[in-house]
Amino acid sequence: MHYRDEPDIRDKGLSHNAIGLVGSVVVAISTVAPVYTLTGALGPTVREVGLHLPAVFLIGFIPMLLVAFAYRELNKVVPDAGTSFTWTVKAFGPRVGWMTGWGLVMATIIVLSNLAGIGTSFFYLTLGKLAGSDWVASWDHNKAIHIPTTMVFIAAATAISYRGMTVTKRVQYFLVILQLSVLALFIVMAVTKAQAGDFDTSLSFSAGWLNPFGIDNFAALTAGLSLSIFMYWGWDTALTMNEETAGGRNVPGRAAMLTLLVVVTAYLLTGIATLMVAGVGDTGLGLNTDNENIFAKLADPVMGSGLGTMLYVAVLASSVASLQTTFIPVARTALAMATYEALPPAFARVHPKYRTPGYATIVAGVVTGVFYTVMTLVSTSVLQDTIAALGLMICFYYALTAFSSVRYFRHDLLRDPRDFLIKGLMPLAGGLMLGAIFVKTLVDAWSPGYGSGSSVLGVGSVFVIGVGVLVIGVVVMEVIRGRNPRFFRGEVLKVDTPVLVPDEG
Repeated sequence: MHYRDEPDIRDKGLSHNAIGLVGSVVVAISTVAPVYTLTGALGPTVREVGLHLPAVFLIGFIPMLLVAFAYRELNKVVPDAGTSFTWTVKAFGPRVGWMTGWGLVMATIIVLSNLAGIGTSFFYLTLGKLAGSDWVASWDHNKAIHIPTTMVFIAAATAISYRGMTVTKRVQYFLVILQLSVLALFIVMAVTKAQAGDFDTSLSFSAGWLNPFGIDNFAALTAGLSLSIFMYWGWDTALTMNEETAGGRNVPGRAAMLTLLVVVTAYLLTGIATLMVAGVGDTGLGLNTDNENIFAKLADPVMGSGLGTMLYVAVLASSVASLQTTFIPVARTALAMATYEALPPAFARVHPKYRTPGYATIVAGVVTGVFYTVMTLVSTSVLQDTIAALGLMICFYYALTAFSSVRYFRHDLLRDPRDFLIKGLMPLAGGLMLGAIFVKTLVDAWSPGYGSGSSVLGVGSVFVIGVGVLVIGVVVMEVIRGRNPRFFRGEVLKVDTPVLVPDEG
């Protein structure tokens, strides 16, 4: 028995068989951007959970893994570049599907802006270090220099993504190998020096660091989890490339699973190594400081001034690499939404030579640039607050995708124990976990003390950003519904369930 292909799924005109299993894993790891993500999130996570940093990484991995099973199973039956958007339409209908697609698109825009910002920061930090000039390094704090430089990074990444998957893949192999190699060297040197007692802040490893029950309160746990979920975001890029992947429908799911395993290993080892070196104090090398870029603080003490420069380069490579690959999910989601008449038809344009969603890619680049510029000029704590708001967006669309598996396969769940576990129970558990984190984060984020401490009319800016994005989505959806009613009437992409048919022969 096998599932019949859904008759309303449309080919988008993308390049087929453009990337294999290894390439998919490389691009997905690049989208996660482990080195960039760690330098931006280590400090905020430690401020929430202290020594239990590795525990948060570990339990943050659990809902991601459970949701990944939902993605894998849905992709086998409906291998569509719209992924979460398409699957939630199939399960829950046009409006829920549209808002899921909106959540994915806006999460991507937010992360793109942060990637570009950190890329610019480490570009000038690296230049300053190479030139031996604090003055050059300080250019990052000059908005008149920082913002135009960030726009250049965004434009370059947009251009590479526009050129297609083949160019993307070639660039990513080099950048991913570079960042993971330098990160591995940092981990080894950090553990070695910590064990030798080279720093006043050094700690001995404790198995208690892996125990989430040692965290002081539930609010700290959920705040830490929200940050760790941001850190895992991007593995689903392997599924977004499903229409361009060689080797069959199972390959994207395998690539996602392998990506998660590589990332959780890197995070656990780095978390342990940085705790051993720096501890959780608020002075010296301590991780519990307001320093947004932890690796910038630890590079020279751990690796020396020479090799320390390589860590700066690794963060720069990580952010630039991810900036480029992160255009993949947003452009392909917009392409799918337009193909099914949920967005204006211009977003369905595919470049005749490069076979990429060219229009959607360019629009994503422009919106990212505008969003980053506005947030940088308005808020001095844009990085911290947008990362926290990003966690809300990720929980929103991952949870809905997980629930889609349960509903879409609902008639198959009692067919055998495997279907019940893989398509039902595990996605349901992952969705409920992410849903709980979403609700708890919303409640906590109402307070101005959440995130950076900034507020709008007495309401925490993280809450304003997160809820504001969703409210804007509802308004945009209703405007589009008035202009393109066929999708919202269920005439283009239909709500249904998978159909099993006998194998031939």
